[in-house]
Amino acid sequence: MLNVLLIGLGAIGNEVLRHLRTDPAIRVTCVLTLAPEMLSVDTLQTLGSIRLVSSVEQLEELPDFALECAGPGAIREHVVQLLRRGVEVGLCSVGAFIDDDLAYVVREAAVEGNAQAHLLAGAIGGIDALAAAQPLGLDSVTLTSRKPPMGWAGTPAEQVCDLRTLLEPIVIFSGCARQAARLYPKNANSAATVALAGIGMDKTEVTLIADPTIASNTHEIAARGAFGEMHFVTSNNPLPDNPKTSALAALSAIRAIRNQAAALTI
Repeated sequence: MLNVLLIGLGAIGNEVLRHLRTDPAIRVTCVLTLAPEMLSVDTLQTLGSIRLVSSVEQLEELPDFALECAGPGAIREHVVQLLRRGVEVGLCSVGAFIDDDLAYVVREAAVEGNAQAHLLAGAIGGIDALAAAQPLGLDSVTLTSRKPPMGWAGTPAEQVCDLRTLLEPIVIFSGCARQAARLYPKNANSAATVALAGIGMDKTEVTLIADPTIASNTHEIAARGAFGEMHFVTSNNPLPDNPKTSALAALSAIRAIRNQAAALTI
C-alpha cells in the first residue's frame, strides 16, 4: 500500500482524490493545505478519514510519496523539507523552475535526502521523447500554445489586442521560455516543462497565440536535432469542474502516483 500526501486541494488535488479513492494499492493519508479551517463542509465530508495538516511538521509519519499541486510557493515551503527527509515528490508547478536559485535548492535537498523530485509533464505531450533526444544534442525546440481569446484574460495579452472582439488568431507573445513563464504565469508550467526537457529556458522559443477559431487549449512542440525531427500536438479539454485546468494535467499527476505503486510502469 502506497501512502500519499497531497499538497494542495484545488482542481488537481480534488481530481486526484476522486480517481484514487477506490484504488486498492494507494491510500491518500494526509492533505496539506494552508487554511484547512476554510474548507467547505462538502469537501470535509469528501475527505472522510484523510487527515488535514498545514505544515510538514504536523505530519505524524512521513508518506511514501507526496504530490505537490498547490503552486510555486509550496515548493520552497513544503517540498524542500520533504525531500531532505527522503520523501519522493511529484511536482505539478514546474513553472517555478524558471527561478534558477529554487531549482538549485530543490536539487540539493533531493541529494541530501537521497530522494527524487519528479517534474510532471502535465498538459504537455511528447516530453518523454524530447527528454530522450536531449543527450544526443538538440538544435532547436519550439513551443506554440494557442488558447481561445478569453483564456488570456488578465494577462499582458490585453495590451496587445481587444480579446473580446478578436476575429482572427493573433500572436500575443514571441520569445524565450523564461520570458513566457514570467509574463504569462498561467502558461508557465508548459513553457518550463518543454524547456527543462530540451535545450533550456533561454534557448527554447515560445509563441503564444489568442485564437478565436478554437475551443480548447492547444500545445505544439517542434524539435530538431541529432535524433531527427519531432512534431507533437495536444489539444486539451478542461476539467469539468474547473475550466481553467486541463484534464490532462490532473491525469498526469494521477499517473505519477500510480507509477509509484505499480510493479510495471511505462
